[in-house]
Amino acid sequence: MDDSLVCGLIGTGIGRSLTPAMHEREGAAHGLRYVYRIVDLDAVGATPDDLARLVDTAADLGFRGLNITHPCKQIVIDHLDELSDDAARLGAVNTVLFDGGKKIGHNTDWSGFGRSFELGLAGASTRDVVLLGAGGAGAAVAYAMAEAGAGQVTVVDADGERARALLSSMQAVFPGTTFAAAAPADLSRLLSAADGIVHATPVGMAAHPGIAFDPTLLRPDHWVAEVVYRPAETELLAAAAARGCRTLAGTGMAVHQAADAFEIFTGRAADADRMSAHMRELILLEEESALTGVSS
Repeated sequence: MDDSLVCGLIGTGIGRSLTPAMHEREGAAHGLRYVYRIVDLDAVGATPDDLARLVDTAADLGFRGLNITHPCKQIVIDHLDELSDDAARLGAVNTVLFDGGKKIGHNTDWSGFGRSFELGLAGASTRDVVLLGAGGAGAAVAYAMAEAGAGQVTVVDADGERARALLSSMQAVFPGTTFAAAAPADLSRLLSAADGIVHATPVGMAAHPGIAFDPTLLRPDHWVAEVVYRPAETELLAAAAARGCRTLAGTGMAVHQAADAFEIFTGRAADADRMSAHMRELILLEEESALTGVSS
């Protein structure tokens, strides 16, 4: 492979993403001339309907690949030539590789979340897990939880049809895990019996502030895992920690999915510990800039 490549990220509200810096720094550590660009749909006046054109344009311009984020992880599938086995089972893509004239979809969200959970919530019970959100990120979490041996995963989403579709697809792949669908109104009952909850909706992102459910439903013996990583400490994580819960920030998933995507793009194994240290450095610089009012 040539030691020069260009990759990018497509989604909404991603202008302040740390992904470009992580990829470029890791690329430099491997001696690569690695450029990583952002295509924020809001900033360029585009919508998910423009996704096919944007993906084709990136391929035509010689990009090596793209990361795909909210709200395009499921929509992009219709515009690809092939899917990895994991992406096909999940029905969601967060990494597109341009190779041999083909657009090939992969999913590193599930492996990124799985590794983050393994490291950050070691020993946590997954007998009964509540998953809030049945979109692309939720599908990845459901897959990761089942891979980790979860006994039951209850998918909660305001769109009941989407939740049922997710549990149906997961149940076919993981017969050893029981999947169920529920509505947000059921959260109180579900959390009374659950070991923990994974939040996988956009609520809490910098562009979508707030908390997706009432944190007073949490008990100190719950664990709470977050998929959102900007900000690093969401309102949900702060509320959960205040109630004595073990928590898992979305930064771990962001690092490990990026490390896996880096390997797909470059063919080289990323150093996840180095990328994690860089992520912490970037967040610290951002926090210091916010306190001083000086841009980094």
